Amino acid sequence: MREIVLDTETTGFDPQSGDRIVEIGAVELNRHVPTGRTYHQYINPERSMPQEAFEVHGLGDDFLRDKPVFKEIAKDFVQFIGDAKLVIHNAAFDMKFINAELGWVGLQALPWERAIDTLEIARRKFPGSPASLDALCRRYGIDNSSRTLHGALLDSEILAEVYLELIGGRQPDFALGVVEPTGPSETKTETWRPTSREVILPSRLSDREKQAHDAFVSAMGENSLWSRFS
Repeated sequence: MREIVLDTETTGFDPQSGDRIVEIGAVELNRHVPTGRTYHQYINPERSMPQEAFEVHGLGDDFLRDKPVFKEIAKDFVQFIGDAKLVIHNAAFDMKFINAELGWVGLQALPWERAIDTLEIARRKFPGSPASLDALCRRYGIDNSSRTLHGALLDSEILAEVYLELIGGRQPDFALGVVEPTGPSETKTETWRPTSREVILPSRLSDREKQAHDAFVSAMGENSLWSRFS
């Protein structure tokens, strides 16, 4: 199962008011494990950067002036994400910007149901608690000390760690119940079952500990529950 953890930086809050994407960062997961493949692109928004937005991500007009416009990177971006699910923190924000940009260059919008919103997951899992990316990093002990400013790729990498914790840890589906096919003709799956040890492990209980335990059980009387199993 392929997923793309994604984040954007923008000039503001509303693409319909003229705001644009200035950075996209994405991290690929395969079966909830990072593959090492990433996507990162700065984008010329073809407009000036408001001071409020600059203070969030530090991407100014001089830096972005020679970067490609969205039309020039759109197909590479769409090709990278493919048909994977998109893991996004506050998905409504990023999806509306991505679909606006895609629409302006004549490309098909991404279906909203492709988005997995980690903000919604966090709010369901920890109702009433802060659910920002920084708050979730603190909760799970994830190092975000390098996050002095918002950055799309860095935030995607951090969000990937947060997402894996939110769904149950780094490997929520160890797949112990399935044996993977080893060749093209092997399609049958088998149920994994534990087997008995050939050699019984030696006891780690010392004689002194055993005597102390026996004395403790004996002091509880013959009718105690422990006495039935001694």
